[in-house]
Amino acid sequence: MNETAGRAGRRERRRHRAEVFSARAQGTINGISLMLKPGDIAFDCGANVGDVSAILARSGATVEACEPDPYCVARLTERLAGVPNLRLHAAAVGVAGGVARLQRDRNFDADPARASVRSTVTPGGRRMAEDPDEAIEVPVIDLPAALEAAIATRGEIAFLKLDVEDAEPDILEEMARRRIFDGIRFTAAETHERKFPALAPRFAALRARIAAGWPATRVTLDWI
Repeated sequence: MNETAGRAGRRERRRHRAEVFSARAQGTINGISLMLKPGDIAFDCGANVGDVSAILARSGATVEACEPDPYCVARLTERLAGVPNLRLHAAAVGVAGGVARLQRDRNFDADPARASVRSTVTPGGRRMAEDPDEAIEVPVIDLPAALEAAIATRGEIAFLKLDVEDAEPDILEEMARRRIFDGIRFTAAETHERKFPALAPRFAALRARIAAGWPATRVTLDWI
């Protein structure tokens, strides 16, 4: 096999994996939305342009959508304007309130629609812009505190999606420590070991800790 054919084969395999992951995530969120009802509350953290938020909102549940990238906030606002049960928070999430520096993919300007999914407040990721002046200051919501407040008010949270480009370890560890998962019907998080390979051991330990404390039907770290 020559090098050109090899590259083409690798691209095809990556494309196929992406399609499989996307279909699995779509099936998961469709199934979750069927279990939601008016009066439920769901959190979409890392809402991007609102694909998941739109599906959740159609169930009648209250959707708390958190997204820090101004490009995505504008698209999401335009797309879901007038949806009364969706509350948009133009902010990142973390384990403490405050501000953070949002970094974007180095090719963001060329294709913001695709690159926006990689925007992150975690430094050191692959493919990110190297110029620190390109980072954007964004507010940060104390997510564990917000979840605990919602549980205290509502009795439980129906669904939490956490896909925040490697801000997940701090949040998930704190949620496990405070047993916040006990008050959430189902949590689905995405981890980013390939983007932040140095954190792979931490993710492995986190997976083991969560698996020991909650079943996969309650908490999964394999969102997509």
